[in-house]
Amino acid sequence: MNEGRLKSLLLVIGGIVTFLVPLTPFFYMVLTGLSEHHDFLSADKSFVFTLSHFHAVLASESSHFMAFVRNTLIVSAASAVISVCIASMAAYAVTRLSFRGKMAFMLVILALSMFPPISLVGYLFKLMSGLGWINTYQALVFPYVAWTLPLSLWILVSYFSNIPRDLDRAGLVDGCSRLQILIKVIFPVAAPGIFSTALLSFIFAFNEFMFALMLTTDYSARTIPVGIALFEGLHGQIPWGEIMAAATMTTIPVVILALIFQRRIIQGLTRGAVKG
Repeated sequence: MNEGRLKSLLLVIGGIVTFLVPLTPFFYMVLTGLSEHHDFLSADKSFVFTLSHFHAVLASESSHFMAFVRNTLIVSAASAVISVCIASMAAYAVTRLSFRGKMAFMLVILALSMFPPISLVGYLFKLMSGLGWINTYQALVFPYVAWTLPLSLWILVSYFSNIPRDLDRAGLVDGCSRLQILIKVIFPVAAPGIFSTALLSFIFAFNEFMFALMLTTDYSARTIPVGIALFEGLHGQIPWGEIMAAATMTTIPVVILALIFQRRIIQGLTRGAVKG
């Protein structure tokens, strides 16, 4: 075998392995949700197609699945919007205004984002208890904003720095304030970067588990990851079929969303990194 064919073969094998390793658990999750027996891979069981698990999750009042979906969408959307708004103003200030300690400010933000969340849960729980916010949307929105803000800020700083300053000067000549320039000039130009930042913040908040577990007590504010994890407590046993069905219905929309907007996400993340 010559070198060219060997290289092509290795690329094909590497591509197949790269494709199968992350997707095998996903396919197993989907098949388990669609199978009558969760242990269909064992020798004495077989795969029997059924939608009963999905029906049980959607129809059962004890599962509260739709309440979890509602809570997750509200909390994730609010967190993404607030995070992007704050990060946009901060990124504009960092890239357009001159002040001492600009790089130190960015490094401090990056350093704070490296703190393990588990080390802050106890203090956060005491704070939310003191405010009376346990089991409320705001108890989740504020930690999620703080969690996603460093990522949002760094992405938008990278993107805003690539936008010509001549646009700001033209806006100032026309009598616009800095806030008007940000909203009317910078936002339209930076729309792909802002959109990708908001989408990533939404997905991060959508998937968060620990804060939602510690700061919620029932389905009125609990999110999907925690709700699915506590299916065992609701039913008295581990209902693998219902768990996998709920996980499938939760995961597939996020996957579809990422596939639809993957070009915008990549464009938003990479355009700001290249000058010109």
